[in-house]
Amino acid sequence: MDSFTLVVAAALAATIMAVSMSLLYLASSRRVCLFNWAVAGVFFAASSVIGACAIKLDWHHFLVPACGNVLYIAGHYGILAGLRRHLSLRPRWDVLAGLALLVFGVHLAPAIQAAVSCRMFLLTPVIVAIDLSAAWLLWRQPDRDARLAYLPMIVLEVFFALQQSLRTLYQAVSGGNPLTFMGSQFLQTSGSLFVLVFLSVATMSCALIVTHDQTRALRRASLTDALTGWLNRRALQDIAGREFRRSRRSGAAIHFITFDIDHFKTVNDRHGHAVGDSAIRHVTAVSEKVLRGCDAWFRIGGEEFAVLVADSRPDDVCRVAERLRATVAASPLVADGYTVPMTVSVGVAALADDDARWEDILRRADEALYHAKQYGRNRVSVHGVDVGGRGMRRAMGA
Repeated sequence: MDSFTLVVAAALAATIMAVSMSLLYLASSRRVCLFNWAVAGVFFAASSVIGACAIKLDWHHFLVPACGNVLYIAGHYGILAGLRRHLSLRPRWDVLAGLALLVFGVHLAPAIQAAVSCRMFLLTPVIVAIDLSAAWLLWRQPDRDARLAYLPMIVLEVFFALQQSLRTLYQAVSGGNPLTFMGSQFLQTSGSLFVLVFLSVATMSCALIVTHDQTRALRRASLTDALTGWLNRRALQDIAGREFRRSRRSGAAIHFITFDIDHFKTVNDRHGHAVGDSAIRHVTAVSEKVLRGCDAWFRIGGEEFAVLVADSRPDDVCRVAERLRATVAASPLVADGYTVPMTVSVGVAALADDDARWEDILRRADEALYHAKQYGRNRVSVHGVDVGGRGMRRAMGA
């Protein structure tokens, strides 16, 4: 396949990238990273069009390679900028502006205008630095699950930087074979082929990153209560089941703290459901200050919540429950001009030797919670100490 055909194919691949990312941008809640990748596709397409015109029309003015190279580097940087946007970092287009001015300025030098190989030696480090920066940015992300989605892009960026370096090294050690702009020599032809592969795989890799991110967001939404941001009952099934099996293997402790808002129906009836929702959000926000060391928090009913605590001593769990009660009691809700006192009743239960399911622990914590309700509210009841059998007494060494 000759250079012209490859350059035209690269222009088509870049156009597909620009159109695909634009359509995904319009359909994906305006994710800015997709817009950046669409712009990168436009840069690559423009660079390839200039190259195709240079071959077909035999353009030799120094502005042709200058503009083509600036756009080509801008395309690589556009991918990096999109990745930075995806990771909630500034895209730093100012860096690209500086690079563009530098690259264009280099082309003003007569020696650079006269020798394609000189342009190759000068521009390769810039492209390699951009591509390796993108690969390193993704590789250093701590989320291993996300890194799997990033892996095709990481491999692509490293591979392209490597082949670019090897092609430049070959040109250096081969005695400086004369090159012509967009000629049919091996280096130019192979370079156009690598660009075609790069653009095709980059499009798929960008789409994979966004699709994986959306899938995770949907999964988080399916496991999260929309009002409070706490986990829901579906998440409780998964997490508690996993912790229960781990506890049976290792002998580690498991506790549940359950609590609900006292006189919540009265709040709803007197102030309306909007204030009732505010009360739920307020109590969960206040509770989070106390529960940060706990394993997982769940909203399991209208105004009822559960906290899973693993690998902790019973005394420590009871102290957390009491701090939770006291913190809520000291934090009244202020909403719509009203000051509404807030208190919670709390139940605590521990894993017992004869528990067959994690639900057994939660049931006992609920029994302790109802005991706290019956005996005055705004208090903590511990199953095995205040109510029920001896499970918690044994756990506490009583």
